[in-house]
Amino acid sequence: MTTGDQQLLKRMNRSVLLRLLRAQPGLSRARLASASGLTKSTVSLLVRELIDEDWLSEAGATVADGLGRPSTPLRINVGVRALMGVEIAVETVRLACVSLQGEVLHAETHALDDRAPAGVCAQVARMAAAAQRQLRRAGLQLSSIGVGVPGAVDDCTGVVRFAPNLGWRNVSLLPALEKAFAAARLPRVTVQLQNDADAAALGEYEFCGGGDGGEPLIFVSCDVGVGAGVVLNDRLFTGAQGMAGEIGHTILQPDGPVCSCGRRGCAEAFFGSHALAREAPGAAQAAAFLGVLLQNLWVTFDPRAIVLGGKSCIGDERLARVAFAHVKRHAEAAGMPAPELRIARYGELAPAVGAAALALHEYLRPLQPDARTRRARAERIAAPA
Repeated sequence: MTTGDQQLLKRMNRSVLLRLLRAQPGLSRARLASASGLTKSTVSLLVRELIDEDWLSEAGATVADGLGRPSTPLRINVGVRALMGVEIAVETVRLACVSLQGEVLHAETHALDDRAPAGVCAQVARMAAAAQRQLRRAGLQLSSIGVGVPGAVDDCTGVVRFAPNLGWRNVSLLPALEKAFAAARLPRVTVQLQNDADAAALGEYEFCGGGDGGEPLIFVSCDVGVGAGVVLNDRLFTGAQGMAGEIGHTILQPDGPVCSCGRRGCAEAFFGSHALAREAPGAAQAAAFLGVLLQNLWVTFDPRAIVLGGKSCIGDERLARVAFAHVKRHAEAAGMPAPELRIARYGELAPAVGAAALALHEYLRPLQPDARTRRARAERIAAPA
């Protein structure tokens, strides 16, 4: 076995132990060995490394392991590492710092000062630097920064291909963010960029009990724009060009109201936040069309859960309740159980918390190429021969 193979095997085994302890806090080394299929000596060695690197902590007291022998419970160490996530929305910027288990440690929301990419990067860097100072005062180490944007993202290159509500097309945002973070003297950590709904889906998947089952989950965001994030086979489904989940401009009624894109009857024209503000008396119709959209997503992807978030649904849960009722009626008519239907656990912070989860999600899945590897590969392909 080559050195590279050995390192990959070690990363895989470490990720197995971390995922077991995220799902079942308090397992002992012996129980980890039993649950993972690894030898006790391998588990002991890896656990020692993970404790030394502040991923794990030991409980202060031993307990019986079920066979009468003393054992020490192990847990994810939430007192050292912190993850930072930022959502660049159409009208606001939201930032959240979370623990490795998804506890929100710090959050703030500010109006978006300037929609120009340079201005956005400068504002995000100022907010991130201020949050980092708070983390440092609390004795926490920043491990990564994730950023979500309302548009299609090429996660190999960090280019925002299209963000219509920001007026962006082919903006090389990730390098600009990295430069702004360096200028703000933030620690050199992994920085990742993703579509906001995709990030929110990942946050719900990682921190709300689904991240170890591999079952599909869909997050639908109804804000100024409407989008969906899809997790399939334990990873984000983003499509060939990062356009998967751009459901805001799927047409629900060919002769419906005019959308901001110029077409008629788009989802955004019915239950985007601007549409709802203009057409409050038509909220029942909007909820019915949202129910149709959710029903179509359900039969297309067969998810374990569909989660609703965004200003339109968080601010007035009646829209979600009526839409969920429509899905359940469709399910009853077909004689099938509906998926789990719920509001986002983190409310309006869902995309920011999900952005914080990006690096953790990749770290726990070493067989998937990480963001840095994908970016390097894209740069090699783009380089002239």
